[in-house]
Amino acid sequence: MRVAVIGGGPGGLYFAALTKQLSPHWEITVWERNAADDTFGFGVVFSDETLDGIAQADPEVYAAMSAEFARWSDIDVRHQGQVLTSGGHGFAALGRKRLLRILQERCAALGVDVRYRTPAPSAAELAADHDLVVASDGVRSQTRGAYADAFGPDLDERHCRYMWLATDKVFEAFTFIVAERDFGTMQVHAYPFDDTRSTFIVEIDEDSWRRAGFDAFAARDLPPGADDEDSIRLCEEILAEHLDGHRLIPNGSRWIRFTTVRNTNWHHENIVLLGDAAHTAHFSIGSGTKLAMEDALALAACLHEHPDVPRALAAYEAERKPVVESTQRAAQASLEWFENVGRYTGQEPLQFAFNLLTRSRRVTYDNLRVRDEAFTGAVDTWHAQHQDRTATGGRADAAPPMFRPFRLGGLRLRNRVVVPPTALHSARDGVPGDAELVHLSTQAVGGSGLVIAGMTAVSADGRATPGCPGLYTDEQEAAWRRITDFVRGQSDTRLGIQLTHAGRRAATGTPRAEGRCHPLGEDGWPLVAASALPWDAASATPREATREDMDGIARDFVAAARRADRASFDVLELQYGHGHLMSGFLSPLTNTRTDDHGGGLANRMRFPLEVLREVRAVWPASKALIVRISATDWADGGIGEADVVELCRALADAGADAVDVSTGEVVAHERPRFGRSYQTPYADLIRNTVGVPVITVGAISTYDDVNSLILAGRADLCAVGRAQLHDPLWTLHAAAAQGYSGPAAPWPAYWKAGSGRPPGARTDRIPPRLQLLRDEPAPVHQRWLPEHVTAAG
Repeated sequence: MRVAVIGGGPGGLYFAALTKQLSPHWEITVWERNAADDTFGFGVVFSDETLDGIAQADPEVYAAMSAEFARWSDIDVRHQGQVLTSGGHGFAALGRKRLLRILQERCAALGVDVRYRTPAPSAAELAADHDLVVASDGVRSQTRGAYADAFGPDLDERHCRYMWLATDKVFEAFTFIVAERDFGTMQVHAYPFDDTRSTFIVEIDEDSWRRAGFDAFAARDLPPGADDEDSIRLCEEILAEHLDGHRLIPNGSRWIRFTTVRNTNWHHENIVLLGDAAHTAHFSIGSGTKLAMEDALALAACLHEHPDVPRALAAYEAERKPVVESTQRAAQASLEWFENVGRYTGQEPLQFAFNLLTRSRRVTYDNLRVRDEAFTGAVDTWHAQHQDRTATGGRADAAPPMFRPFRLGGLRLRNRVVVPPTALHSARDGVPGDAELVHLSTQAVGGSGLVIAGMTAVSADGRATPGCPGLYTDEQEAAWRRITDFVRGQSDTRLGIQLTHAGRRAATGTPRAEGRCHPLGEDGWPLVAASALPWDAASATPREATREDMDGIARDFVAAARRADRASFDVLELQYGHGHLMSGFLSPLTNTRTDDHGGGLANRMRFPLEVLREVRAVWPASKALIVRISATDWADGGIGEADVVELCRALADAGADAVDVSTGEVVAHERPRFGRSYQTPYADLIRNTVGVPVITVGAISTYDDVNSLILAGRADLCAVGRAQLHDPLWTLHAAAAQGYSGPAAPWPAYWKAGSGRPPGARTDRIPPRLQLLRDEPAPVHQRWLPEHVTAAG
């Protein structure tokens, strides 16, 4: 085999070394355009998982690296004049220049041909006379660009500016600095990497960057490799209190924007991408070097395990791509958190620190508590002291965050868990029956603070399907009252009902196995919508609502609200999302009207606000009124963040007690980005920008996530849907798993015997002691304290 490697960074060198070990007879050549001692960047951070892989793959490289690691376990968050510390994390860092030297020496010892100061021939030339070409040529990969049609790159340049620097101040821990100044907020990501220096990355949003005057410095034409000295000196002035007289050290440093690199394909014929050429993940969550070295290990292994290059490259991509995409999702959440850090700077320091630490959703309430129980306990106590202590028996820290009460409008909910509206499609002529009774009663005794009946039409023509319930006749009202009376005999859980008019999504059949609703055709009923736009090519075209139509629909909502009150519901939710009628008015993709109900957002939300005000006027103040929205259409040209913020302010002003934040289902051509708690960033935006209480919903399935979201201040209530369909006692089981048995999660008397987990196979086994001397537990707090720094005081 003849193998060409483009780029002599850590990823390319590590791949060459590993491959040469596995196949000593292969001819491996590395082209590196820079000199051996040139380097960019400063320290590299590794996880324990990655280090375990390096130790197994190449003990010599691992031994050389570990001999010089800076190690620590603490994270410091500096905010509002305080330093808050969380321990138990575990970090190991090394200077990038030293890492390169270790890998260079290893390649030399193994006989790898590394050609420094030598630009590589083009990938096409190399591919013609090599069996394999490994493109490890960085974020601006020429190889990727030359084969863009094959690789399908997606380069997402972000909004903040950042500058990669070092300092001769040796930080003792991974340190996040959030400095609020008159121009805005500046943040720093700093960590030690040897006994004399620390990496020091300065990041700032575009508007603050300009107000601080950095744009004037950046506008000058600097030669390649030159540092933006004026910006560096200004950063030293702004951050002087954190540098303690130390200087910032540049290395070709100037302001840049982070680019997230994604590729549809990682290999083409005998050319394969590795490291930053294939992917990037924001520096706030991980190291590009770490990912590149993991790529190198996987690629070398696949080449050894498979009989030919095509199958080896396919196996490499199949193995690594899901891992990297998972990291990128976490990195995207972290990146966006820092882009919008100004939303959170008003939080109390303890909550702010917890919010920062859990920003990517990889670190959660539970695993943070395992790492540092004292820190999590302090945040817990602070949060509990801001709640109604009657739910915890007077003890501020007795209940997990999800079991602390919340006041929703005129109601007090005993906990923060909501069963969201669920469409059962089992009603006849809009009359709910035993299916609704069983569903609502089971969910109510399951322990949640609020259970909402779903997709209830305000008129016969407003039903989405023939099986949707309604609240527009006396018979329907009486049927709902039968259900609420029965449920109240079983539980004191608050009951809500969602009212809607399905608009252009009306007159469809019950969803099929693939989740799609198909038009009823001749068996359907007339459709009315904001504009005469069908849902898709197979759907009927609705008529555009006239003023008379709107007046009638508003009366239908008001009449249904009165019936919901008489039917003894505690909470009313208006469906203003998911492509239903009100959503159709709000989205620019579904509202093409030219009258005073179309055009700009102020016009598009005119009718939905009119309905909300009229409903609020008849809905009792002692009860709660929620509005569900789609905070994004997941389609180009759809509603944007600024419009969502303005809309939610208007909803609150018109009488909404809370916003139930969902997304999508507005247009058939949507492209949602599904993932764990994927809709929470929109709830977070609304809660921390508008200040209105929010319910977050969407792929939330663990009590750990609920606790994390509540404690971080990203949401006030969490709607757990599919997990509670899977297990209607989900909330009670969550309480039992956390050892909570207080009033926020009451077990029905007839099920009390099931409140503890029943024994299973070997769950009662008591393991014998098999260690003469047990290992000492690792200290929670470990700082990087080099001897000479300690000696200097």
